[in-house]
Amino acid sequence: MITRRAALSGLIAMPLAPSVLPAPKPWPERLIAAARAQIGVTVSYDPAYRRLDYPMGDVARSTGVCTDVVIRAYRDAFGLDLQWLVHEDMRATFSAYPDIWGLKGTDRNIDHRRVPNLETFFARAGAARADRDWKPGDLTTCRLPGNLPHIAIVADRRHVSGRLLVIHNIGRGTREEDLLGTCAAERRFRYPPA
Repeated sequence: MITRRAALSGLIAMPLAPSVLPAPKPWPERLIAAARAQIGVTVSYDPAYRRLDYPMGDVARSTGVCTDVVIRAYRDAFGLDLQWLVHEDMRATFSAYPDIWGLKGTDRNIDHRRVPNLETFFARAGAARADRDWKPGDLTTCRLPGNLPHIAIVADRRHVSGRLLVIHNIGRGTREEDLLGTCAAERRFRYPPA
């Protein structure tokens, strides 16, 4: 005879049927939520060179640059470490990366925090898209006045113009703003987690 206690403990130990479990959020929603969670936390912009832990190194969450928004969002949403991924790819194929800084080798403290290196990494990973059919969760890179490289995550909210907003740090901390179509040399990347 099954006692009430045994029956209850059996129910607790039984796995839930798949139809009862909440469906996992699609990866773009998770990436955008992780980027949006940085708003109000990352409140300043500081491009200073810093020595970082490796792997999973980061500057203080209260500051950073545009690349840090992307790096943190991928870490927070998926546990994916762009610092490690970019560093290892650069070590294996250093000549495939831009020779802008005159470096003779990799630097795990800064390589992943440079937009041209992220563009190269994402292109090498097959994430580059030739069209400008922006979708939430895409990454966009461009050149700001003065030919300054910039990167942002395409959000799921729209400006009154109808353009999708982006989440980025362009100098005043992480914010959600209208940027698509407003700067030169825009590129689109779509990098779902493996």
